[in-house]
Amino acid sequence: MIRMDKKPLETDVLVVGGGIAGLMAAINAADQGVSVMIAEKANTKRSGSGATGNDHFCCYIPEIHGDDVAPIFHEYKNSLVGGYADDSLVRKFLEQAFDRVKDWDSWGISMRPTGKWEFIGHAFPGRPRIWLKYAGHNQKAVLTAQAKKRGVRIENHMPVADVLVEDGKAIGAIAVSVRKNEPEIKIIRAKSVILATGSASRLYPPAPSPGMLFNTAFCPSCTGAAHGAAFRAGANLVNMEFPNRHAGPKFMARCGKATWIGVVADPHGKPVGPFVSKPTKELGDITADVWNTVFTDYMDSGRGPAYMDCSGTSEDDVQYMMWGLKSEGNTAMLDYMKKEGIDVRKHMVEFMQYEPHLIGRGIEIDLDGETRVPGLFAAGDPVGNFRADIAGAATYGWIAGGSAAKRALNGKGLEKAEQSSMVEERVGLYGRFMKRDRGPDWREANVALQQLMKDYAGIQVRSETILQAGLKYFGNLKGKVLETMAADNSHTLMRSLEVLDLMECAEAIFLTALERKETRAQHRRTDFPFTNPLLADKFLTVRKEKGSPVIEWRNRA
Repeated sequence: MIRMDKKPLETDVLVVGGGIAGLMAAINAADQGVSVMIAEKANTKRSGSGATGNDHFCCYIPEIHGDDVAPIFHEYKNSLVGGYADDSLVRKFLEQAFDRVKDWDSWGISMRPTGKWEFIGHAFPGRPRIWLKYAGHNQKAVLTAQAKKRGVRIENHMPVADVLVEDGKAIGAIAVSVRKNEPEIKIIRAKSVILATGSASRLYPPAPSPGMLFNTAFCPSCTGAAHGAAFRAGANLVNMEFPNRHAGPKFMARCGKATWIGVVADPHGKPVGPFVSKPTKELGDITADVWNTVFTDYMDSGRGPAYMDCSGTSEDDVQYMMWGLKSEGNTAMLDYMKKEGIDVRKHMVEFMQYEPHLIGRGIEIDLDGETRVPGLFAAGDPVGNFRADIAGAATYGWIAGGSAAKRALNGKGLEKAEQSSMVEERVGLYGRFMKRDRGPDWREANVALQQLMKDYAGIQVRSETILQAGLKYFGNLKGKVLETMAADNSHTLMRSLEVLDLMECAEAIFLTALERKETRAQHRRTDFPFTNPLLADKFLTVRKEKGSPVIEWRNRA
C-alpha cells in the first residue's frame, strides 16, 4: 500500500495549482478573511505556462480606449482568444481586467515599462488595440510574495489528483506529496476548491520534435489535471472538440509570435498576409492569428516555408523586440540565437504550427467562476467557455477566489473528506501502480495515447468511422494502462497520474467530436464537410454521471 498521512489537512479554500490564476485566486480569497491553501505540483515561484514571463495582457482601459467598451468587446471576439467564450463572461472580464493591471503595477510587475499604458501587437491596422505591453519576467515571484504576505499556505511539490465530492458538492481533495522519493497521500478538507492547473499539453505528439515529449510551447507539466479532476467530479467540460494550435519558431517550441516585430513572409520575402507590408512595432503581423494554419498550409502546398522576416525592422525596434522576448520568458531561445550567430536583421526565422493542445477548452464555469458542482470553481487556461490567456487567468482567478471565499464564509464547517468512498478507490489505484515491479511506465502510456489521438482524433481528418475506431482503441488502451502501468517513486507516480488526466481529456474529445456533426474551424468532419449555421452559437458539453458520459447542447450565454 502507498503511504497515507492519517491527519487530514484543513483549509477554507483550496487552490489547486499555483500558476497565475491560482495565485490570484489565493490572494483575493485571503483578502476576504478565509484560510487559503495552494497545492502546487512544482513551485509557485516558477511553475506553469507563465513561469518565466509574459508580455501581453488583454484589457480595456477607458482613458485609452474611451468610455464605450463595445469596440473592445468586438476586437476581443475577433482575436485569437475570442472564438469559444460566453459573451457574459467576456463582459465581466473586460469590466475588471484593468483593476488587475493596476494591482500588478502596484505590486512590482511593470505594466507600463515605457512610463505609459502602451498597447502593442496582435492588432489590425486602423482598429483599437487591446493587448497591453508589459514586462512580466518577474510575475510569478511577485505574486508568490503577495500570497505569502496574506498568509496563504503554499504546499509546493504536492499535486492534487482528485476532487472529493459528497452529496453533490465539493468537500476537499486527494493530494500526493512528491517532496521525497516515496510518495505520501494527503487528504485535504476544504469548503471550496478552485481548479487552476493550466492547459493540457502532451496530448498529441510534439510537432517540433515528436521524440521529445517536453518540447512544447506551453508548460509540459500542465497536463489537464483540472480537466480530469473536474470530469471525474461531475462538472461539465465544454468545447473539447475544437483543437487549438499555437505557432512559433520551428523545432524550438516557444510562444510569443506577437512579440516578434516582423512580417510573415514566403521564401522570397513577400508578405503572405494582407495586413502589413513592412514591420511595425504597434501592430506586429496579425496574419498568423487570423490565418491560424498559414505555416502548415504553406508547407503542404509546396509554397513554403513561411518565415518571420525582421530584415526591415529598425535597429530600435529590434532591440525593443529582444527586450520583449526576454519579458515573454524566451531567454533560452535568445541564448541559442546568440550562440549560433542568428541575427534577425539578416536571417529570416522559419515558423511552424505546433501540435494541438487544450487551452480555453475545458471546464464550464458561470459568471462567478463556479462549475455545476457546488463548491467547485475553476479559472485560467483549463476553463472552456472563456479565454484571455494571462489576462484571463489573472482576472478570473481573482473572481473565482472571491466567489470561493464567499461560499466558504457562508457555508457550514469542514466535512470529513477522508471518509469519502472515493479515497479508498483512488488510493488503491495509486498503490497498485507503485506495487508493480514490472510493466510499462508513464512514457510508454503517454506516447501510445499521443499516437492514438494523432491518428483518430487529429486535425486533418475526422469522421464517424475513424472516431468510433479511435474510441474503441482508446478504451483498450485505458484498460491496459490501468492494469499494467508501473511507477517506482514519487516522480514516476506523478507522471502516471498526468497520463490518467490526459486520458480523461482524450475521452471527452472523442465523444464531443462524434456529436458535432459539422466542420467548424479545425474540427474537420469529412462526412460532414459543411459548417452548419444552426450550430454557430451552440456549445457542446460533456460530463460524467455515475461513470457514464452525458452529452448536451446549449446556447452561447
